[in-house]
Amino acid sequence: MEIGKVPENVLKRSVMGQIHKNRKEVLSGSSVGEDCALLDFGEDFQVVTSTDPITGASEEEGRLAVHITANDLASSGAEPVAMLFTVLLPPDSDEALLKGIMKEASEEAESLNITIAGGHTEVTDAVSKPLLSVTGFGKVRKGHFIKTGGAKPGMDLIATKWIGLEGTSIIAREYEDELQQKFPFELVDTAIHFDKFISVVKDGLVAAKFGAAAMHDVTEGGIYGAIWEMCESSKVGCEVYLKDIPIKQETVEISEYFDIDPYRLISSGSMLIAANDGYGLVQELMKNGVEASVIGRTTENNDRLIINGERRRFLTPPSTDELYRVKSKLVDG
Repeated sequence: MEIGKVPENVLKRSVMGQIHKNRKEVLSGSSVGEDCALLDFGEDFQVVTSTDPITGASEEEGRLAVHITANDLASSGAEPVAMLFTVLLPPDSDEALLKGIMKEASEEAESLNITIAGGHTEVTDAVSKPLLSVTGFGKVRKGHFIKTGGAKPGMDLIATKWIGLEGTSIIAREYEDELQQKFPFELVDTAIHFDKFISVVKDGLVAAKFGAAAMHDVTEGGIYGAIWEMCESSKVGCEVYLKDIPIKQETVEISEYFDIDPYRLISSGSMLIAANDGYGLVQELMKNGVEASVIGRTTENNDRLIINGERRRFLTPPSTDELYRVKSKLVDG
């Protein structure tokens, strides 16, 4: 395709032909020439919005883009309703690539009952690979918005599912051939398909209904980064028990192979929650089909401690995600 706006016939065929209006709150949405969407949530609801680019993955960007943005909304206790997609393509792209991205995105959006309400598509030499940026809109009842900074001293900290899911899936998918030479086929294949766990929409909505005080989806910087950010935002300390943080063996094996720290690996698919009754929340989550574990508690002081048996060490602020260490090592090597 040529540099500039994607042609109207391609837009109709490969973008708008892939997405469908499936939410009554979206009164006006995606069509040629329309730059805005109109959403109506009624008098009892407030709009929650979030935006994110997809930069760490080279495959299945459409799927990831939907889930990453929906997860942000769910972390505030909001029900995801609609999304706007910006898709920037390099000049050597073809229409099939665009259509594939939007087909993926549409399928995932419909699975979560979300409408893709509009966006922008463009071919530009400013990017060397497809770049997606997604803005999401959700609804939450007035007075029920949940902040990352809502934790108070003495609350339980809960992690849902397992940490490192997204990072493990990306690494296993992109370096499958190399990993197959080291590990059994079943281990690598299982790791690749960890992306099936990547949504935390159910986690967030169940936790919000239960009465969670703070929630944060575990993305770049891993579980350690999420813990730090929740504590920093809430002005509390914490004691977290390393052995209680849930992690899949596939993540352990692949992290050891690449010499990275899985607790600092991008972890979409896991949510960090603070609640007064953590064990009650774990039971409620598991009753709804979501694995969860209490991993520690918040404290009154500002110390953020990771405890491993007799060893206690201070948590440090988030740094570059371990996913990028893997990519830089392989480029250098």
